[in-house]
Amino acid sequence: MTTVTLIRGDGIGPEIMDAAIELIEATGAKLSWEEKPAGTAAIERFGAPLPQETINSISKNGIAFKGPLMTPVGGGFRSVNVALRQELDLYANVRPATTLQGVTSKFEDVNLVVIRENTQGLYSGIEYHVDPQQQAAHAISIISRYASERVIRFAFEYARSQQRRKVTLVHKANILKLTTGLFLRVGRELAAQYPDIEFNDRIIDNMAMQLVLNPAQFDVIVTTNLFGDILSDLVSGLIGGLGVAPSGNYGEEVAIFEAIHGTAPDIAGQAKANPTAVTLSGALLLRHIGCPQESVALETALRHVIKEGQHVTPDLGGSASTQSFCLAVKEVLRAGG
Repeated sequence: MTTVTLIRGDGIGPEIMDAAIELIEATGAKLSWEEKPAGTAAIERFGAPLPQETINSISKNGIAFKGPLMTPVGGGFRSVNVALRQELDLYANVRPATTLQGVTSKFEDVNLVVIRENTQGLYSGIEYHVDPQQQAAHAISIISRYASERVIRFAFEYARSQQRRKVTLVHKANILKLTTGLFLRVGRELAAQYPDIEFNDRIIDNMAMQLVLNPAQFDVIVTTNLFGDILSDLVSGLIGGLGVAPSGNYGEEVAIFEAIHGTAPDIAGQAKANPTAVTLSGALLLRHIGCPQESVALETALRHVIKEGQHVTPDLGGSASTQSFCLAVKEVLRAGG
């Protein structure tokens, strides 16, 4: 029995997490859930969006399953997502993007993964005003050899373990020569240790263009924190949006699997929310804890229901409720796919 820290999230979070948990359990995987607070609900109870007891639970269990959390724009408290990644040293964010039949998108053959360095860069959180009037501010981007090496090595090992053929490193070393230049240099050094994996690099602006022209030319993409944040959303758009894109955050001792779309407060409580992204994240969780058959069964059943199109939520072109969608996936699981 694996114990997983559960964070239900804000807005539609509790609804989609309930559906995903029901489907994960329907695979037969043996898990127990230790629910802990974070986000706005935690502020109401503890006066902070990320209580220490939540961090302690994740550290103890080594794995967490998390719904979307609200982050204020331009003020308020710091992003809980960023805080968790830095507090628990979750250095690699993995965002697969694979075409789902039945989901409207521009391409039919997308199958790639963005791996993002998760703890440094411009998201290090070091910024300050430079004048008393607060009319100018500085932000400091930190890129270290240590952090670069471990996430790039993670990308190569991931490619090898998943039988993927190529790693593309994304940078801006033509302009940011010392920071992303270091990231690129480390990547080229490590590539020599993986002769079985093809390696190339792209400048970030060219990479964005190439992805929307021909995503099939890429396989595993590894990049820095800010670039990875942008590109991972871009590739989600190639397959239909954040509502169908899973995410996992990995450290040496801890992993968190989560929905990376917003909290959608405008539809919260209306049973319209699509649980696809967080359910696919649950499939990543199952694989991580050593349940590959259950993981494949869950993803296969979900893909079947979406392709069939009769029991999907409004954002996917249907009229099914969150629970109806969930029940349809469960029926496919019971029937063995």
